[in-house]
Amino acid sequence: MKIFQPLFIALMVLVCASCKAQNNYEDQIKMALLAAPVEAREGAHVYGFDKDGKFITLREGTNDFIVRSDDPNQEGFEVVCYKKDAEPFFARGRELKANGKGRAEVLTIREEEAEAGTLKMPDFGSTLHIYYGKDAKYNPETGEIEGASYRYVIYTPKATQESTGLPLRPNGPGHPWLMFPGTHRAHIMITPPEGK
Repeated sequence: MKIFQPLFIALMVLVCASCKAQNNYEDQIKMALLAAPVEAREGAHVYGFDKDGKFITLREGTNDFIVRSDDPNQEGFEVVCYKKDAEPFFARGRELKANGKGRAEVLTIREEEAEAGTLKMPDFGSTLHIYYGKDAKYNPETGEIEGASYRYVIYTPKATQESTGLPLRPNGPGHPWLMFPGTHRAHIMITPPEGK
């Protein structure tokens, strides 16, 4: 009987660890989906992170949307949603970062590849939905993210102030504006007031 006690304890520890990991994955899926439009949530592909912080697929998708859970390796809180057409761009950034490239190098390499036509850019008008906050956190009891705000990035490669009619800085809180005009990274920024 004494021999079974340590075995039982070890088995219970493994079961508890497995349940915790499962709950963590379920929470990651729930929080990531909050970045997506309501009608896209059910079939969105979900990326997240394993217990070691490694980027993984948590759920295969059935529609054109991808969501990513909060990255435990980064400060602050951020979950995102984007269309599949933007995945090559984001995947290349992840690949370069995994190979030790810093932010500036990633930007330069992706720019060179985009200009050479070897990196597919997000389609014109494709939108990145960002639900973020420096001190935001997911509450598993309520299923909500507390202290977070939305921001939207609408990809418009090569767009200019002249071609869009948008200012190069917001006229007021929540107003759209064009960032990086004339470049492969040109996009419309919309940042609703905090807490909205």
